Amino acid sequence: MTRLAVLIAALMLGGPALADCGPAPDACEIEGGSYHIALPAQPEGAPVVVFLHGAGGTGGYSISNADVVAPMLARGYAVLAPDGSRSFGNGGGRVWNFLPGREGRDEADFLQDVLRDAAGRFALDTGAPVLAGFSAGGFMVSYLACARPGDFAAYAPVSGGFWRPQPEHCAGPVRLFQTHGWRDTTVPLEGRALRGGAFVQGDIFAGMALWRQANACAGDDPSGYSETGPFQRRRWDCVPGSALEFALFPGGHQVPAGWADMMLDWFEALPGE
Repeated sequence: MTRLAVLIAALMLGGPALADCGPAPDACEIEGGSYHIALPAQPEGAPVVVFLHGAGGTGGYSISNADVVAPMLARGYAVLAPDGSRSFGNGGGRVWNFLPGREGRDEADFLQDVLRDAAGRFALDTGAPVLAGFSAGGFMVSYLACARPGDFAAYAPVSGGFWRPQPEHCAGPVRLFQTHGWRDTTVPLEGRALRGGAFVQGDIFAGMALWRQANACAGDDPSGYSETGPFQRRRWDCVPGSALEFALFPGGHQVPAGWADMMLDWFEALPGE
């Protein structure tokens, strides 16, 4: 079966179309790691969303999540799902090297290598990519957005923020859409201690204060409120070129239904660079 036939068949069945990367049909190997990719019906010149898995997950697991990937494909986006650099547990899962100062792969550089490789292999448009991630992937998104805000056009962490102590400052303004569940007990909004206090998840609202500082917002109070289905949203008007929004939903630790379209609606409505 040709690649085009595989793409068409997968889209008709409602699942993501996995691209062929040579000897590994579901993984693209590059120096330093691997990534998985799902392509829309018209892949040439497609914009890109990079989605980072949670702790114990893999890019292959993320790319098979039709609730997340299928809405992006339907809107013409290619979805890249890299594999984290650190092993996690005994089941072959991975996690990201996001805490500052830890030895290991430079995840920010690796993600740029992923973008370059995917652009070359599949003729994608990587000029304005979105970086999104769930749980540990959301932590990775947050740290990268803070340290290197210009690497991606926008950032969208889900159920993840910073660990304590969180950064005191970020490198510059950022365009960021934070999403979190009201009933999340794995990464509670207020944070929690793990391993006897050796690691402490940060407060999501404290993270939002850091983003307001980075974006030089006029005040802490939101500039506007809105609702999208079950999502309660608030936004802040800050310096030109930045964007900041927070969406709270009534569920727990998950990527909620409707998130992909809501996030892309937000991204596509942002003013051009």
